[in-house]
Amino acid sequence: MRKAERAAYVDKRLAELYPLTPIPLDHVDPFTLLVAVVLSAQCTDKMVNRVTPELFRVGGTPRKMRALGADKILPIIRPLGLAPRKSIALYELAGRLLDDFHGEVPQTFEALESLPGVGHKTASVVMSQAFGLPAFPVDTHIHRLAQRWGLSSGKNVQQTEADLKRLFSPTRWHDLHLQIIFYGREHCTARACDGTKCQICRHLYPRRRRGIVTRKA
Repeated sequence: MRKAERAAYVDKRLAELYPLTPIPLDHVDPFTLLVAVVLSAQCTDKMVNRVTPELFRVGGTPRKMRALGADKILPIIRPLGLAPRKSIALYELAGRLLDDFHGEVPQTFEALESLPGVGHKTASVVMSQAFGLPAFPVDTHIHRLAQRWGLSSGKNVQQTEADLKRLFSPTRWHDLHLQIIFYGREHCTARACDGTKCQICRHLYPRRRRGIVTRKA
């Protein structure tokens, strides 16, 4: 099976399995989504969703978040990994939005990636999920599955993103990146599958007998 054929099967099968692609992080607008994505670094969406209701209640706008200050943000997000660093990033991020962007979340990669605590993946999530603009965020699940499915060499996250963008239509990037994440969490996890056990892995590589070691993101 050629790479294009594998990509076509993955596209079709994931669309069948996940016809709806709800955004896993609870939010009400671009700012709260941006905050939630920053908090999700090295942390599960479930944990983030536990702390954001209180955080958004008292700091749901850039002005309120900056007024809180890092010292008051920290106790709210303390259950999350890297909480001290994230509390500072959120405080500084809110200030930058107010000072440089009139309190609005910018809609370009360059502007987003200039914000404290915001890297390319976070910017991609916001561009895709908040603004509906073409972007293909690559997290650890997508990086792992792209290798298992023979869609990317997995040399690094940047290469995986470029490979997937070449294989799939931009009109599918938003839904597909979520569908791959859902599948990676439910069926093709780091421990439950090694490229030989889940349904899609078996279909794409029916003769694969030895598990593959994927490169980490």
